[in-house]
Amino acid sequence: MQKNGSKINRVIMATKKLPKIFVLDTNVILHDFNAIHNFQENDIVIPIAVLEELDKFKKGDDSINYNAREFVREMDKITDNQLFDKGVSIGKGKGHLKIELGHPFSDQMAESFFEDTQDHRILATTQWVKDKNPDRVVALVTKDVNLRLKAKALRLDAQDYLTDKIAEERVENIKKEVIQLSDIPQNIIDRLFYQEGGVPASEFKFKSQPSNQLFSIKNPTGNNPVLARYNGASKSLIGVKRCRAYGIDPRNDEQTFAIDALLNPDIKLVSLTGTAGTGKTLLALAAAMELEGEYDQILLARPVIPLKNQEMGFLPGDAKEKMGPYMLPLFDNLAVIKKAFKPTSKEAVRVEEMLKNEKLLISALAYIRGRSLSNVFFIIDEAQNLTPHEVKTIITRAGEGTKLVFTGDVHQIDSPYLDIHSNGLTHLGEKLYGQEIFAHINLIKGERSELSELAGKLL
Repeated sequence: MQKNGSKINRVIMATKKLPKIFVLDTNVILHDFNAIHNFQENDIVIPIAVLEELDKFKKGDDSINYNAREFVREMDKITDNQLFDKGVSIGKGKGHLKIELGHPFSDQMAESFFEDTQDHRILATTQWVKDKNPDRVVALVTKDVNLRLKAKALRLDAQDYLTDKIAEERVENIKKEVIQLSDIPQNIIDRLFYQEGGVPASEFKFKSQPSNQLFSIKNPTGNNPVLARYNGASKSLIGVKRCRAYGIDPRNDEQTFAIDALLNPDIKLVSLTGTAGTGKTLLALAAAMELEGEYDQILLARPVIPLKNQEMGFLPGDAKEKMGPYMLPLFDNLAVIKKAFKPTSKEAVRVEEMLKNEKLLISALAYIRGRSLSNVFFIIDEAQNLTPHEVKTIITRAGEGTKLVFTGDVHQIDSPYLDIHSNGLTHLGEKLYGQEIFAHINLIKGERSELSELAGKLL
């Protein structure tokens, strides 16, 4: 028994040392065309069914179309006979990549799945690879939760693509709360607003904080708290005044912080998160209108996520008419701003003029990609439906004088393959947390209506 036990242990140890084999689903590649480079020394198998599916996504302007094309180009660079045989090396310190041809359903699959779909073909390939490599760990990698469940029903290992997921504890950065300070002498509080460079943090007796951390400060009486933000360069606190942006007044502390960051010329990138009705898009648009004289153009864009699999091609009309229903929320916010003024006022007339001459342009994000963004105030709405790669692509296109504002609710994601840990807005808040030119404000209180806030909390 002891000898047999030792033999089993040696087999287990040998299995652990062998590289794993990961079978990639189509959605992983559409999510990240560089995914094959993120599995370290482990081997990768691409089922031929995946290549068939990618062929359907080659044409188009969306990120998934771009990713499909880039992946196919990468495959073309390394294509040789070994790619379909033993596989080719992905690079130094990495494993091998192999494209596996189709294999018939096993008896168990044939009994369970009656339809011959691409997903089921990918499962059949995974099962065949596992049967041919009993000494190695074989796992299907897919962002499709339903496919993972099917794989596990067949006793196959299945997991999500975790490379770009933010750990739970780090997600808290996007929920950054305002720090409360109490019993601060009134003379120190007064200096926040008139002393050049603010008041050194040492006078408030706390350790250094990430740049643009937000504070609410009370004097010993506890009355009339004032707001301040931390300047990482000077290690000081600077007072934040409540101010109006193009007729829109802040209704709570978080909105005050938001307007301050949106109007601050030293902050080039702003992230606003919060549930529906907290004023994210409205504040961003109002700040843009307030500063319109300093920018060549104001751009508002949002990703188009069709509901019930209805693509825009099913809608009547030209491109502008097709986009109309998806852009209505942005026009709604613009209408709120116009209502802050009399219809004949120069401010209300200016809004119409800017729309007419496209100084203010509202569009789908697909039509913005590829542009050079110099001296532009660019608002990206519903950014929780963007991938980290899409957010990076947008930011890296920002030229001199451009300000970027991303808004969204990380708890209301419409993209089927993104969640609170993997969407671009979460990545933005976590990766740039503490940078001097970046500010993040999490809006908490709903200000749309009492009914809207109640629904947001309880439903």
